[in-house]
Amino acid sequence: MSNLVPAFTFILAVFFGIEKVALRRSSSRAKIIGTIASISGASVVVLYRGPKVFYSPHWTSTSSSSVSIFHQPLGYTQSNWMIGGLLLAVGYLCYSVWYIVLAQVMKIYPEEMIVTFIYNFCMVILYLPLCLLGGSNTSSWRLKPSIVAASILYSGIFAFCFDSAVHIWGVRLKGPVYVASFRPLSIVIAAVMSAIFLGDDLYLGSVIGALLLSAGLYAVLWGKAKEEEMSFDDDSGSSSCAPLSSCQVSLLQSPSDGA
Repeated sequence: MSNLVPAFTFILAVFFGIEKVALRRSSSRAKIIGTIASISGASVVVLYRGPKVFYSPHWTSTSSSSVSIFHQPLGYTQSNWMIGGLLLAVGYLCYSVWYIVLAQVMKIYPEEMIVTFIYNFCMVILYLPLCLLGGSNTSSWRLKPSIVAASILYSGIFAFCFDSAVHIWGVRLKGPVYVASFRPLSIVIAAVMSAIFLGDDLYLGSVIGALLLSAGLYAVLWGKAKEEEMSFDDDSGSSSCAPLSSCQVSLLQSPSDGA
């Protein structure tokens, strides 16, 4: 459901006046169509499989049987799945709200590194009690030189610190809709990386979804660039008109001053 983040962010940005939508402008239409295409592409990757495009021959039967365990149903009822999906949608809606709040924070205090530090520090305060309750066994806190330690270090350095710093920097420069438009791209990257490194098969649905998502992302980026170009032209036009208007006022006032 992470592909809902661009739609939620775009709707909230329009509601709070961060993004301006004028259907007569090609830039606004490009952003709307691009957002819909990005969501559609990510949905195609998740919901449609199709025939195999890339097959990994070194995928062994043991590993495939171990992975198939994760695809088996967990025995939950349909109501629990519905509640889980609703909670995921609410969680990604809160993620979009965080983008909107972050855009307002960066207008007031445009310091990315300090905001990143405060954000990660608050996350530590929130997660530490949960970790202490969930991992009461002291042996689980010991880091040993293994793939587990490497994944923990990678998650702490890149998945939280570096990722949040890049997001905050992008929101300050380009706005929340621009940053949220890249989020569905992670689904395509995960499908390609799993086919290369984990031996998963690549299906036609992933290819079609990647093409739709890339086209939608390009449309959003083109619309944002077009809006920035139009705002730059408006600013330059108003600044060039300001001296002319002052000259006209002084010329009109000069006869009265002489009189």
